[in-house]
Amino acid sequence: MPYEHLNRTDDGPVSTVTLARPGSHNALDADLIGELTRCFEEISEDESVRVVVLAGEGRSFCAGADIGYMRETAGFSYEENLEDARRLAMMFWTIDECPKPVVAKVQGAAMGGGAGLVAVADVAVADSEARFAFSEVRLGIAPATIAPFVVRKIGASHARSLFVTGERFDAERAREIGLVHKIASGNGLDTAVDGKVGMFLQGGPVAQATMKALLRRLETTEPMDAPGLTARVISELRTGEEGQEGLVAFVEKREPRWRTER
Repeated sequence: MPYEHLNRTDDGPVSTVTLARPGSHNALDADLIGELTRCFEEISEDESVRVVVLAGEGRSFCAGADIGYMRETAGFSYEENLEDARRLAMMFWTIDECPKPVVAKVQGAAMGGGAGLVAVADVAVADSEARFAFSEVRLGIAPATIAPFVVRKIGASHARSLFVTGERFDAERAREIGLVHKIASGNGLDTAVDGKVGMFLQGGPVAQATMKALLRRLETTEPMDAPGLTARVISELRTGEEGQEGLVAFVEKREPRWRTER
């Protein structure tokens, strides 16, 4: 099925997912939430895709929730709001669980749920003029749906400060707290994103997917159980086809078969 509110373009092993509501600063509404969920479900199952770039068309990455959408949910019953919040949570969960590395390309505004999208990316590259906020409390609500992902990314101390104040912050602050990993200026944003994509293409896709899954499992693994879990993971990778190829390629001083260029 085609998309109406986002664009997916594939360039070899790289899939770029672009939010396409520039007139609304790519604000999230029910339709865009549904399409993002479906798109990342499809990408997760697409073996031809190695890396995903998540971007926003126009001046902003994603300005949070659409005003009309917020007005609509204000009239929902508790049960309707609960179902709507579950769909939003599923969108973030689907992106977070994507086995492919995800790079967020951030310009302009990344507010509320837009900052949540940055949090569920593996790497975030931001324009130096980008602005961020978890501003929900200023509307009398809370960033509850994105909280687990944001707390994991920036830690409880920074999340508590930013969630409760709702203050805006710049790209440098976002980098300091770990929400953003690299800052670029102007045309350098594309170059910086391409650099991160190129790094991901050097790694083994099975190893990358396994590492993402392992990090999530370690969050809920008892400390005494962690050594056994990690030992099983490395043993499975070493004896797997990809691990065997990587080790042989290293010994033979050649590139492994999975390594590709854009």
